[in-house]
Amino acid sequence: MYESANVSEEADRTAFRRAEKKYKLYYEQDSKFSRKKKLPKPVDLSALLDFDLILQDFNKNGVLPDGIRVAEADSPVFCIENRPGFYFIPGALSLEEQCKWIKESLTNFPQPPNRTNHNAIYGPVSDLFDSAKANKVLVQEDPTSETCINNNNKWKFYDGEEDIEKAKRRSCKSVPASSLLRKLRWSTLGLQFDWSKRNYDVSLPHNNIPDALCQLAKTHAAIAMPAGEEFRPEAAIVNYFGLGDTLGGHLDDMEADWSKPIVSISLGCKAIFLLGGKSKEDPPHAMYLRSGDIVLMAGEARECYHGVPRIFTDEENSEIGALESELSHESGHFFAEYIKTSRININIRQVF
Repeated sequence: MYESANVSEEADRTAFRRAEKKYKLYYEQDSKFSRKKKLPKPVDLSALLDFDLILQDFNKNGVLPDGIRVAEADSPVFCIENRPGFYFIPGALSLEEQCKWIKESLTNFPQPPNRTNHNAIYGPVSDLFDSAKANKVLVQEDPTSETCINNNNKWKFYDGEEDIEKAKRRSCKSVPASSLLRKLRWSTLGLQFDWSKRNYDVSLPHNNIPDALCQLAKTHAAIAMPAGEEFRPEAAIVNYFGLGDTLGGHLDDMEADWSKPIVSISLGCKAIFLLGGKSKEDPPHAMYLRSGDIVLMAGEARECYHGVPRIFTDEENSEIGALESELSHESGHFFAEYIKTSRININIRQVF
């Protein structure tokens, strides 16, 4: 679902694509410096919906912008009138909850048998975050070695310089765990999504979604559920974004019943979210997503194109100073160093 650089000229003409290009991060040379220093190209952000400010104004004055309403009286859940089934809950998670799910997303969620984007090349990769923290290196094993024969795994983490040098002398391929962590793009929880076939493969082994995350999803999904029904969290896809990463316009259309919401949790750096219509010709609403925000998409909103054209990783705009401090205080600097230039999104779904 990450955006491809090869976009047709025809697609470039759609309203959704024009919005993506408008808000995407581009660089330009800084004329003040003789060396080729590049700075982010300025972009007009004045048209973005800012639900933090909308909530503040609503609490203070009881006023809402045109086209925005609250889901229920005295509710901090906002809706967009021409996008039925879309719900925005600003600041839904406390700092403590945000820290908890950032740590889970980096340590437990990518653990086998859950699948990640690394499976295709390296097979199951265990303890990636801890290995990166310990400066370990993933080394391709000799196919004739006992490790490969017994474990059917051609890659193994090493942390000793002597072992790494031996591997290099054997002409084995290697990659630092820190590089793999930065290249982690997705992991899957619960029922596993097969990206090659674009469907859920119930035969694949998996770890269940943690009970606490299930309860969190059920609680926030309730307002978007059909009357008398309770949300059943059966699968989750965790997306990891770094500097310059985007998520191109798409539909989440592989679940059986679109009346049930997708529960989308934002963690880390602030981002721009585009909510389009049922055609990419429909001009999208652009809005900020901050750490701790939750978005629900149910019913008609499930048919709307949506994407993330930009995340803000600079200190001035990322708006995660308090989160960094809390993470550093709780768990040391390594989690904070990761999240200061990253965004994590947990999407929880009812599959059947």
